[in-house]
Amino acid sequence: MLGTVALSLATFMNVLDLSIANVSIPAMSGDLGVSPDQGTWVITSFGVANAISLPLTGWLTQRYGQVRLFLASVVLFVIASFLCGLAPSLGFLICSASFRGGGGADDPAVAVAAAVELSEGESGTALAMWAITTLVAPVVGPLLGDGSPTTSHGRGSSTSMCRSALPPSLPRG
Repeated sequence: MLGTVALSLATFMNVLDLSIANVSIPAMSGDLGVSPDQGTWVITSFGVANAISLPLTGWLTQRYGQVRLFLASVVLFVIASFLCGLAPSLGFLICSASFRGGGGADDPAVAVAAAVELSEGESGTALAMWAITTLVAPVVGPLLGDGSPTTSHGRGSSTSMCRSALPPSLPRG
């Protein structure tokens, strides 16, 4: 059951982060002093890096194993998301988003593969939890971002993502 929760949460964070970033493009662009058209490069770089690294998932799984690949993918995704939150410029944000897209690409694919390989009793539950988190994350994304794309700090999506992960008792400003 713990494995099922870990697999579902990793996929949830991946989809959640992308939904927050999509909602925040106008505010993020304004905060960085660029046009909204330029701001869409953040999403594009994430998607391209994700599309490039996703086909490698099968080979990487055979080479390193599902658990190692999953853990590495989660760690890379978290580090890259943190870097996106610290981005002082559009170029740095685009590079960090590319790193995040490449690092987090394996999360959903490895999660589904691992869920299918669980025992018969757990496999159905794991796939159901994974599907629910995948469907709920885009809806919850803007809500976890404090209801708006920007925070009191004035940064956009990635900072909202980092701050929304903080416990409520910690300062967010």
